[in-house]
Amino acid sequence: MMQNRGLVRRDGRNYFERTVRVLAVFFAGLVILTDAGMVMAAESGIKSFQIEPFPLAQIFTFMFLMLGPFKIIGPFSKMIKDADANFVRQLALRATLYSSLALLSAAILGEFILGKYGIPLPVLSLAAGIILFLVALLNIVQQFTPLPAQSDTVAGPKPTMSMALTPLAFPTIVTPYGIAALVVFLAFTQDLQDQLMVGVVVLAIMILNLMVMILTPKIPLLLGALLQILGVVLGVIQVALGLQIAINSLKALGMV
Repeated sequence: MMQNRGLVRRDGRNYFERTVRVLAVFFAGLVILTDAGMVMAAESGIKSFQIEPFPLAQIFTFMFLMLGPFKIIGPFSKMIKDADANFVRQLALRATLYSSLALLSAAILGEFILGKYGIPLPVLSLAAGIILFLVALLNIVQQFTPLPAQSDTVAGPKPTMSMALTPLAFPTIVTPYGIAALVVFLAFTQDLQDQLMVGVVVLAIMILNLMVMILTPKIPLLLGALLQILGVVLGVIQVALGLQIAINSLKALGMV
């Protein structure tokens, strides 16, 4: 029976992963065609398209879903099982520090690379919508995959401070798609003040993550379940917003 459940989980996960890969290839081709169309339009003397920056509320929503505490509570609670309060606090502090430094490095490196390659903003906006849509869709679909069989007799690894770097900071807190979203949002900022506002949003989310990790041993199971449900609901909103960004980009390019 346990083997059958494992097979069902692997088959379902592989199916969903293949579906997301197909969608990613399709959208990647769409981005390439859009970029080619912009090059042809520029060569024909057509005026370049303008894309408005993302509202700060949308930036907070996206970054909160991708870097926020919803996906941290479950893994962190397993890491700190039977650990004392001092260890939990130190582990949370180190993970937050590592995560913040990683996001800062990614923001600087991403801005340099995007500036060097000169990617047009409409194409970047379309890519952002695709990333946000696919990530949110994958997270929602994973909620329907069967859970793996667990045995109470098998003990997990003993928690150590090295877990603050991996797997806690990477990839639990700082996800690859979270880094991608941060780089895209910074690319749409118009001046240093807007960049600082995005930085404040990310810093606030990191502080919230720190508070949630410290309080995780005291969070009731019911509250944790409610937070996960809220994360799913917000994930649906992220799917819709990702589609909206992609469609608006296509409209700005005259393709819809």
